[in-house]
Amino acid sequence: MSDSIKIKPGLKAGGKYLSPVFFVLLSLLFVACEDDKNKASIPYTGPIEEVNDVRVLYSENGFLKVEMKTPKQYRFQNEDKVFPDTVNINFFDDTGSTVTTTLRSDSGRYDNTKSLYVVKGNVRVVNSQTQERLSTSELYWNPNTKKVYTDKEVTIEKRKTGDIVKGIGLDAEQDFSQTSIRKPTGIFSIDGAY
Repeated sequence: MSDSIKIKPGLKAGGKYLSPVFFVLLSLLFVACEDDKNKASIPYTGPIEEVNDVRVLYSENGFLKVEMKTPKQYRFQNEDKVFPDTVNINFFDDTGSTVTTTLRSDSGRYDNTKSLYVVKGNVRVVNSQTQERLSTSELYWNPNTKKVYTDKEVTIEKRKTGDIVKGIGLDAEQDFSQTSIRKPTGIFSIDGAY
């Protein structure tokens, strides 16, 4: 008769053999714990506040100057704000009782460190006093300097004269009472008023 020796795989602990499956499970446990540590160290950078039906008012010396309305606002830890939906802005006259200029855009944001609002997408500005309509893709507004500007293409339609002025870049007063195109590319006259 032949004597055969059977060897069981694994390490012996307390008189019992540990299965290789035990070591695989133990390894997975350590990896899972390491993943949890990595996840915990990534800081949250999303919005800390969401507000619906936003209405922001700016006044000077007790007179309303600017009113902004938007359906949704997200505020972040650094006090930046994002307006993902349509932004509507009304600019008022010196008495704060009459809207002189309206602005509409697809979206916007507020950069807290620069104290700067940016509106983007189908930006349309209508000045009822000068009878001008401005369109561009992006516009900046600084409430501290009361200036509006852009580096993008701009078109201004002048209803009184029928002219259409096009150019690149614009500087304007916040109520659009005065505008200046940086690089005019053309002035075109059109017949009739609209």
